[in-house]
Amino acid sequence: MTKIFCDIADLKLIKKFSKKKIVKGFTTNPSLMRKAGAKDYQKYSKKILKITKKPVSLEVFADKSNEMIFQGLEINKWGKNVFVKVPVTNSKSKFMGDVIEKLNSKNIKLNITAVYSANQVKKILRKINKKTKVIISIFAGRMGDVGKDPLPEIKKSIKFAKNFKNVEILWASTREPYNYTQAKQMKCHIITSPPSIIEKIEKFGKSFDKLTADTVNGFLEDSRKSKFSI
Repeated sequence: MTKIFCDIADLKLIKKFSKKKIVKGFTTNPSLMRKAGAKDYQKYSKKILKITKKPVSLEVFADKSNEMIFQGLEINKWGKNVFVKVPVTNSKSKFMGDVIEKLNSKNIKLNITAVYSANQVKKILRKINKKTKVIISIFAGRMGDVGKDPLPEIKKSIKFAKNFKNVEILWASTREPYNYTQAKQMKCHIITSPPSIIEKIEKFGKSFDKLTADTVNGFLEDSRKSKFSI
């Protein structure tokens, strides 16, 4: 079964979606934090952790290995449900294998982010043990944005990770509700989606006839509201 995580940092929305059974965890990043108005990263993160006991991925924001390790160690202390989010490379495209290995060796739960290829997944798997929980986030939507098919990379990644019972492959940068169906078909472990897409997934099951009726009624209602006439 593919688990659904909510990709958001807004406190009100986290409170709302934490109550939903369909939502099994949360993912955040510095961009979402900024959008949500966070000024103090630590204080804001701890507010999130007070709202939900479900898994929460909180990302380091350093660019040097030693600083990433320091931040990861600190972030891990903030809650038992924390996954420390680490980019697969820094801004100079240097593989952060030393950071992954160091934090993983201390049994810190990790979410390796900004992953785009199965080859990157292979490199990550060489740096981790087979007991501490690790999520590998593959940015499917962003691949699609530039005309690349994410499905082969996700399929290969799931295959590479099958011998690691502690590793879950996550479909990230979700663009449409149907991505959840695709993720399930591939037996992807997790998909993370913004609230608007999760709300659409909750409405799955409408027949084609019902979709047609809803669409036509929508057009009709808008024409009436606009008082169109010919």
